Formats: sequence, structure tokens, C-alpha cells
Amino acid sequence: MIDDDFDNEESSNNEDFAAMLEASMSGAAQLEPGQKITAKILQIGAEWAFLDVGQKGEGVLDVRELQNEAGELTAAVGSSISAYFISRAGGELRFTTRIGGGSSGTTQLEEAWRSGIPVDGRVEQEIKGGFEIKLPGNARAFCPYSQLSLRRLDNPAEVIGQSFSFKISKFDERGRNIVVSRRELLEEEQRLQRETMKETLKEGARVKGVVTSLRDFGAFVDIGGIEGLLPISEIAYGRVENIGEVLHVGQELELVVKRLDWAANKFSFSLRDTLADPWGAVLAKFPVGRQFSGTVSRLEPFGAFVTLEEGIDGLVHISKLGEGKHLKHAREVLKLGQSLTVTVEKIDLDQRRISLVPAGGEEESGERSWDDQPAKAGMGSFADLLKASQDKKRRK
Repeated sequence: MIDDDFDNEESSNNEDFAAMLEASMSGAAQLEPGQKITAKILQIGAEWAFLDVGQKGEGVLDVRELQNEAGELTAAVGSSISAYFISRAGGELRFTTRIGGGSSGTTQLEEAWRSGIPVDGRVEQEIKGGFEIKLPGNARAFCPYSQLSLRRLDNPAEVIGQSFSFKISKFDERGRNIVVSRRELLEEEQRLQRETMKETLKEGARVKGVVTSLRDFGAFVDIGGIEGLLPISEIAYGRVENIGEVLHVGQELELVVKRLDWAANKFSFSLRDTLADPWGAVLAKFPVGRQFSGTVSRLEPFGAFVTLEEGIDGLVHISKLGEGKHLKHAREVLKLGQSLTVTVEKIDLDQRRISLVPAGGEEESGERSWDDQPAKAGMGSFADLLKASQDKKRRK
């Protein structure tokens, strides 16, 4: 009796599971043309790629959509891709990543517009306000300047002849008035990259990025999904006066992530942290008591900074300048860029400071701190003067 009940219960559970699975697959199969999904590549053949689309039926994709211009595959079995559903026929589900091919007509373009499916296009020429784009079926479209890229193009002529994927944003007059946007697709891709990076990117990680713009205070760098600031102080160990002399727009960099503030949308990077720290060999390269030739890199009221090598500066205190004369500013005796022979007087590795004296001035006594201001001469307080007067009377 118990066994019969158990068998009946197990049979019922199996039937329930089968029914649930069938219902689930049946429900999932209700795809609408133009619907975007994430699919996994199961197999890549000579003409078709077969996809796991979580549906009741086989997903297929033209293998040419997984190839670059040289005919090389850009995806592998097991990779996940984004694809758009086109149609169903005989249990086969047709997908595309974009609409392309010279034989495509305006009917497909109109469907792409309604469904939001990307289309292939070639930038033919620059026209007033933007570019003329050649679409499948020899259809012509207009792309405004602002919709071809995420950022303003400094040289619009450089994109002439290039092919991109576009999204049709306007389809009027039966295809005689078509407006397209590449920017919408780039922004969507950027948003997806950002969501992925939000889960995986950590402070301290090394990333690769491209310089997008230069400012006096640093450079903005795009690491694919997010754009952040590379402060001028994080470019090198040495002092950078003109950022344009060391970086340029479009330059690829390897950086270290310094700060991630997703809520405020603020991110910062460091190039300096990827470089060898020159202070690691300071004691060996610049021993105390030895003379070296340096270049005056900065002049201040309290002294002169002298660069011994890139990233290694030392300070000559103003009290060591002027050969005993009282100076108000280091520029009274030195000039920027001037070559100066100095002797290493003291090294503080913890504070990353080197005290220097001009060669030949080592016998001068008295130590000053790194940033002490020179003492001002004065007559002293009234109490000091009174005490001096009393001492003088007692000596008489």
C-alpha cells in the first residue's frame, strides 16, 4: 500500500515536472520579431551557427555575422552573444545581430525600424549637418554628426568609407526619408559594459584605456564602459608642467584604478602606479656626501628644487644660497632650467625628501627643515632688550 502510494506520488511529480517544463518552454517560445535576447553559441558550422536561446526549437544565426572583414571568427563555441529574433519556421528560430547584405530591401529596413534591430551601413560622404549613409538594398540615410559617435569627431573625414552598425531612428516616406544613429547602439553597449564592470572592477586593478581629452588638471580616459580622470599628479613620479607633452588624445594607456564612486559617477586612475618607483634606488644612486649635477626645476621663497633625475627632486634651502647674503627668494640667485652641481646632505626615505647644498657650500652649518621659511631679522622683544641692557650695566 505504501509502495503503491509512493509510486503514484512519484509518477504524479514526474508528470507535474514535465507539464511545468512544457509550459515553461511553451511560454518562453513566444518571441516577438525584433526581441533582443542573450544566446549561447552551441555549434559553429560552415554557414550557420546554432544557438541555445532557452526556447523550444533551434536557434540559428548566419555565421557571417560572427566573422570580421577578413573572414575570421570573432566568437567561439560557448560564447554568449546578443541577438534579435527574426522569425520562426519549422521549429527553427532565426536570429540576427544586425540586418545586412546588399539584397535587403526597404521592407526589412522598415521592420528593423519597428523592431529596433541594428542595420549595417557605410559612411558615404559628409553632407550638411552630418553624413550620408548607404544601407542594405542601396537605401540612403542621414546620420547627424552627434549620432555617429559618443564624442565629437575632430576630423569627420576620417570616417568616410567606414562601415558601422546603426539603429534606424526615423523611417518616413516609404524609405525615402531615413535617419540613423550609431550613438544609441554605443550607449547601450557602454551601459552593458558598465553593469558588468560594476560587479567585477575593483580599486587597485590594472586596466587599459584610451585618452579621450586633455585638460590642465589631467586627462580623461575611457576604459570601456566608464570614463574617468587621470589627474596630472598621477601621470608620473616627476612634476608634469605641460600635460600635452606627455599624453595625446587617442593614446592607449595601462592604468591602475584609484577610485570607484559609482553613485557619484566619478572614477580616477593612476599611470604613475604602473611605473617603477625611482625612490627604491635613491640611497644607492645618490649616496649622502656625493656630488651630482641637477637642473633647477622650481623656485620658491624658501629655496630651490633641483631635479637629479625624473621623479627625484631635492631641495636646496635658501639659507644655503647667496653665499651668506640674506635672500628673500631663490630666484635672486638661480634661474629655472639652470644646471647646478649639488652635494647630497640628507635623505629622508619616509618623507621622500632630499636635502641638498650647492657644491662647495658643505661647510656651512645649521640644518633647516624641508619647508621652513627663512627666519626674519628683528630687534627682539622689549624684554630681550631690557635684559641685555641690565647685563651690560652689571659688566661695568
